[in-house]
Amino acid sequence: MNDHTEPPVPQGPDSRPTDFAKDAATTEAHAPHSQRFEADTGARLKRGAIIAAIVLGVAFVLVSIDRYIKARAVARDTAAAAGAPPLVEVVSAQRVGAMQRLVLPGYTAAWHASTIYARVNGYVGNWYNDIGDHVHAGQVLAVIETPDLDAQLAAARAQLQADQAQVLVRKAEAAFSLTTYERWRDSPKGVVSEQEREEKRADYDSGLARLKSAEADVALAQARVNQYAALAEFKKVTAPYDGVISVRDIDIGNLVTAGSTSATTPLYVMTQNDPIRIFVDAPQSAAEDLTSNSAPVQVQTNGGVPRQYNGKVTRTSQAINPQARTLRVEVDIPNPRDAFVPGMYVSVAFGLPPRGLVQVPAAALLWRASGPQVARVDAAGRISFRAVTIGRDDGSIVELASGVSPGDLLALNVSSQIVDGERVRAQPSESVAAKPIAAGRQ
Repeated sequence: MNDHTEPPVPQGPDSRPTDFAKDAATTEAHAPHSQRFEADTGARLKRGAIIAAIVLGVAFVLVSIDRYIKARAVARDTAAAAGAPPLVEVVSAQRVGAMQRLVLPGYTAAWHASTIYARVNGYVGNWYNDIGDHVHAGQVLAVIETPDLDAQLAAARAQLQADQAQVLVRKAEAAFSLTTYERWRDSPKGVVSEQEREEKRADYDSGLARLKSAEADVALAQARVNQYAALAEFKKVTAPYDGVISVRDIDIGNLVTAGSTSATTPLYVMTQNDPIRIFVDAPQSAAEDLTSNSAPVQVQTNGGVPRQYNGKVTRTSQAINPQARTLRVEVDIPNPRDAFVPGMYVSVAFGLPPRGLVQVPAAALLWRASGPQVARVDAAGRISFRAVTIGRDDGSIVELASGVSPGDLLALNVSSQIVDGERVRAQPSESVAAKPIAAGRQ
C-alpha cells in the first residue's frame, strides 16, 4: 500500500497540541464563512447608500418645487399688492357730548409749609416731637438752652434797677431845686440879687433836665429788658399752626444759631395738609374753560385708588406761562384723614363744558406747512385732505372747531406718499375717539 501515514506524535504526560496550533486550525475552518459575511455586508451598505441617495434626491426635488411654488405665490401677491390701493385705518369723527373729560397730571402741595429755625443762639436742651407727629398751634416742640442770653437778661434787669434808683435821686434833687428857687423867687426885692435868683432858677431847670435824662435811661433799660425777655421766649420752639412734623434736624446738645441763612440748619419742617392743594398745568386751549369752571373734579393717585369730590377749580394764575404755554390751576381738596400727603403725583380729571365741536384721535391730524389737516375718506374710497381748526387738545383726543363733520371717515397715520384724490382701502381701526363724560358728578 502507498498510503502514507503521518508518524504518530509522541504522547507523553506533557506532550499535548499547543494553543497556537488550535487557533490556526480554527481560523482555517471558519475562513470561508467570514468572507461570505463581509461580502453580504458590503452589498447591503451599497444598497443603503443607493436608497439614501434616492431619498435625498426626491426630497431635494420636492423642496425645490415647494420653494418655486411659494416664490410664484409671493410674486403674484406682491404684484397684486402693488397694484391694489393702499390700506389705511379709518375712524369716524364723533360729536362732543354734554361734557368733555380733560385728564391732566398734577401734584399735591401742603396748605402751609414752614421751615422752623432757631431765633436765639444756644444748644438744644430737649426735643419732644419727631417726624410724623401731629402737633397743635403753640405746642412746644423743643427747648433751647441760652446761657449767654440769660446772663444778658439778668444784666439788663440789674441796669434797670440802677436806673430806676437814679431817677429817685434826680427827683429829690429836682424837688430841692424847686423849693430853693421858689424861696429866692418870692424874696422881697433888695434882699437877694437878681443874679442869685437867676442862678437858683438855672439850678431848678438843670435838675429837671437831669430827672428827664434819668427817666430816659430807665425807659432804655426797660426796652433792653423787654428785648432780652422776648428773645428768652424763643427758647421754647413752638408750632405755628396745627400740622404734621415732616423733618427733624436737631438732637440734644446740638449747637444752634439764630437766623435762616444758607449756613443755618433748620430745626423742624412742618406742614398743614388739611385742606391740601393740587396744582395742575393746563394747556392754553383749556385755559378759558378752567378759569370759570364749576364742574366736578376727579382726583386719582398713581396707586390706582380713585378719590372723587364735588369740588371745583379754586383759583388759577390768570396768566399763561410764556415758556410752556400752560395755565397754573389750583384745586383744593379736603383731607381730614391724610389720604393725600404733599408731593404726590396725581391725575386730575376736569369736566369741561361743551362747545358743539367734533372730536377725533390725535393720530388723524396731519401737520403740513399750511397748518393742521385731516385725510377724509369718501364712500368711493378716495382720500381728500382738509384743513381744520383745533378747538381743544387733550393729547390723545383733539376737538376740531371746523373742517370736519360728525360721521366723517378719517384716515389715521397717513403716509406722505398718499396724494389727494388717491383711492385707498379703508379698514376700521380699533382706536376710536374717547367717549364724552356725562354731566354731573365725576
